[in-house]
Amino acid sequence: MSFSLPDFRRKWSYRGNMSAGAAMVTAALGLAIVLPEPVDARNYAAPLDIFGLGTPRRHRSVHATKIPLPKPRPEDAPKGTGKPTDEAAPEADDKASPDKPSPDKPNGSKPAEAAPPPEKQLSACRLALTEEIAVAPSIPDIHGPGACGGEDLVRLEAIVLPDKRKVAVKPAAILRCTMASAIADWVRTDMAPLANSLASTITDLDNFDSFECRGRNRVAGAMLSEHGKANALDVRSLKLANGQTIGLTDRTLSRDVRERVLHSVCARFSTVLGPGSDWYHEDHIHLDLAQRRNDYRICQWNVWDPLPQIAPLLPAERPAEAPPREVAAKSEAAKSEGAKSEGVKSEGPKEGADDQEKPAAPADKPAAKSGKSKPATKKRR
Repeated sequence: MSFSLPDFRRKWSYRGNMSAGAAMVTAALGLAIVLPEPVDARNYAAPLDIFGLGTPRRHRSVHATKIPLPKPRPEDAPKGTGKPTDEAAPEADDKASPDKPSPDKPNGSKPAEAAPPPEKQLSACRLALTEEIAVAPSIPDIHGPGACGGEDLVRLEAIVLPDKRKVAVKPAAILRCTMASAIADWVRTDMAPLANSLASTITDLDNFDSFECRGRNRVAGAMLSEHGKANALDVRSLKLANGQTIGLTDRTLSRDVRERVLHSVCARFSTVLGPGSDWYHEDHIHLDLAQRRNDYRICQWNVWDPLPQIAPLLPAERPAEAPPREVAAKSEAAKSEGAKSEGVKSEGPKEGADDQEKPAAPADKPAAKSGKSKPATKKRR
């Protein structure tokens, strides 16, 4: 094999030399980049390390700092309960992250929980109707059916008199607090002195009707009664400790006592219905506090006179000296016939009438019996 310079120049031209040199330089740079370097000298990642072959870069060294420890707990300090205090936690969280939703506030992504209903405040009537006045526990409000029901309701079980004696309401009445307070004040102020005047005390109040969802007088289609609003009470009587009963519509009771009851209830209640108002209140008294225009009041109660002790149901006995009933009937019939004949004679003859007078029928003939004894007997009764 012969080798000559011309052949070399022909095979390896200048352009080939340049391309070969460039290839060698590129290879040298690639090796220089790929080969590991000291860690301290590499602060940045290799620009051509696209496959992650280089040694990972370490972070700067962190100098250790001495953290102070808390002081020991003194011996005389009070002992803790051991329970974590979470009171300050919400405040710290709110300050740290103001945009974080609070658990009490509704979030857009979660449904809001219904807040518990606030406690109902007691009315002035409920605060005034204490146990020293009446035994009347509160009951829940009634709504329906329809317009029936009411709020601030109580169950009036007994009324406490000023001497601490109790008047039982039988049966217990469901009323509004204002109505129950009015009934208690009426019994304590007016009825207790009335019972004292009768040398006794009140023990029971006969409740005929209180709350009932119905129309007036239980008539179908009538307006809603005050009973349906728990604003009315029907009273039939008051029982005393000595066994006596004050029947408000009892005609055998003294008229003075019933009139005292009438004046007391008409002065306190807006509606009073009793005997004489209609056929529905002949045996009890209706009391309510209905609100009307211009505070209009209704008091319809007729205090009837007492009935006689002995009613004249039979006629008086026939006297012994009276004639027998048959003889008395005949004499009465004869007198009546004589009066008729005298009347015909005095009138005189009429046109077309016979001039002859009709003879009078003797008393012993059957004509005398035509008068009969029943009309005469009726006259006597």
